[in-house]
Amino acid sequence: MVFRDLLLDTLRTLWTNKLRTFLTMFGIAWGIVSITLMVAAGEGLKVGIVKQQETFGKDIMIVFSGRTSLQAGGLRAGRDLRWQDDDYLHVQEEASACRDVVPELGRGDLTVTSLYNNGSPSVNGSLPPFAEMRSVRVGEGRFYNWDDQAKGRRVAFLGTNIKKQLFAGRPAVGEQIHINSIPYTVIGVMESKDQNSSYDGWDVDKIFIPFSAIMRDFPEKPPSTPHNIDRLLVTPKSYAEHETCKYQVRRALGRLHNFDPNDKEAAPIWDTVENAKAFYVLIDSMKYFLGAVGLTSLFLGGIGVMNVMLVAVRERTREIGVRKAVGASSRAILGQFFVETLIVAFLSGGAGLGIAYGVCALVNLIPMPPFFAGLLPTWKVAFLSFLLLSTVAVLSALYPARRASVIDPIEALRYEPGG
Repeated sequence: MVFRDLLLDTLRTLWTNKLRTFLTMFGIAWGIVSITLMVAAGEGLKVGIVKQQETFGKDIMIVFSGRTSLQAGGLRAGRDLRWQDDDYLHVQEEASACRDVVPELGRGDLTVTSLYNNGSPSVNGSLPPFAEMRSVRVGEGRFYNWDDQAKGRRVAFLGTNIKKQLFAGRPAVGEQIHINSIPYTVIGVMESKDQNSSYDGWDVDKIFIPFSAIMRDFPEKPPSTPHNIDRLLVTPKSYAEHETCKYQVRRALGRLHNFDPNDKEAAPIWDTVENAKAFYVLIDSMKYFLGAVGLTSLFLGGIGVMNVMLVAVRERTREIGVRKAVGASSRAILGQFFVETLIVAFLSGGAGLGIAYGVCALVNLIPMPPFFAGLLPTWKVAFLSFLLLSTVAVLSALYPARRASVIDPIEALRYEPGG
């Protein structure tokens, strides 16, 4: 029997037993749909939370000043520490694993006025890399640059909410505001963002000015010194160098302020990189679990295929006997049942993938919550699903096909269904 005849004969047999074929295909299709949708949901959750995390800052560490808990250099434990405005220069020089180290000072006790309104927003000063580090994107105008920093220009970049408060619907770029009666020129407005976390308030409610300007015009008040700052912002050169960068920062600050580099309470660090690592482990574990559930469904579908094919062998015992009696070889019988199982498995697998991708496309038309990017199937998942389906199909086909091929034709002709 040539392959074309074998294929046509197989399709006729499947069509004759439509209900059995449909139920068999449903089991396999459901397994593929389960794997695809569950992994797509896990990927959508991962991508959504990563995007939300990046609204605060990507791979960023916030280094606060704390209180020593260990003795160091003959100095007692329990000393309060405050970072200085030039600490970042020394840390950047010594911490070779860190890409950026910038200082930040925030003031929340200042009065800001425009021609149209006034308020008391937080005014923050840092260096130009702050915008990239903290995912502060420009909606209008520009962020302050190194020339503004070097010359101590009185320029201001407004958060979206502050722009609305001070200017309502009017243009703000190029206009002048007064911060504690000192004139500042608005050079840009932030693009709106949904920030997921904060250490001193939402960025949309802030005004950003150059570090040199805030240290000159609005330094800290006593008992702090005019050279005190609130914190340092640090990013590692790479994901792999994150721990090294963190240690080097503590070591450099420990040398500058006489505390033990292993004293974590002296320099508390909000480490978003470490948090992200823990989150990725959690999400990946969830994806593997969901994938395992889908895989179980697929194997159960495979068992269903095997059982259905065994029933088919039993029901067609006389047919097999007739075929063998007129000269059909065991190999031809084996091939027919094997091809029949593969056709059922791959048609149902293709249908399952089509349904799964269709469901993903429909669901993604619905507005998603901030922490969920939708159902995101990948070609990698599709390939693995088909690979697993092929394995299940082959395993499901082997035993029934082998059993059919070794039936004795004389015994087969004597067989009475239900007897």
